[in-house]
Amino acid sequence: MTRSAIATRYANALADVVTASGSPLRPPDAVSELRVFESALASSAELRNALITPAVPGRQKRAVVGRIADALELSRIARNFLYVLIGHRRIAALPEIIHRFELILDERLGFARAEVASAGELAEPQRAALNAALERLTARRLRMRFAVDERLIGGVVARIGSTVYDGSVRGRLESLGRHLSAES
Repeated sequence: MTRSAIATRYANALADVVTASGSPLRPPDAVSELRVFESALASSAELRNALITPAVPGRQKRAVVGRIADALELSRIARNFLYVLIGHRRIAALPEIIHRFELILDERLGFARAEVASAGELAEPQRAALNAALERLTARRLRMRFAVDERLIGGVVARIGSTVYDGSVRGRLESLGRHLSAES
């Protein structure tokens, strides 16, 4: 089984738990807690090595994760999920699992992902207006991720799934050029 298939399997299992009715952990909180633990793991090479290496017994790894979970005030669900990853030697896949988990949650909660590139940093009112316009255009709720692309002269380019909405100056100039060429 590929690493992405494994990550998807664990992410689906966690999504089943946090989206179940009566779950004490809200999906955004689950993502947040796992991101905090991932950050702690990424900040210490010694910790990462200790949790990944098969030379350290599982009970010691579990104790370390328990102490970190206490310090980070992680929920019982997040803590138990990390214990499962430790028990199945999958803690190294945590970043990929979290990524898949976010995608699965978005899908289950009815959100689409929008990657938006702009020539410069967008102010919050611009982001909100763009979000509203794209949601009207696509008839879907969106989770927007913004990035600056210095190659753009102005405007924005949004990618939602496999569809690209090009509102950049470069895109408009290319469109105008095609239109003028077709008229010749």
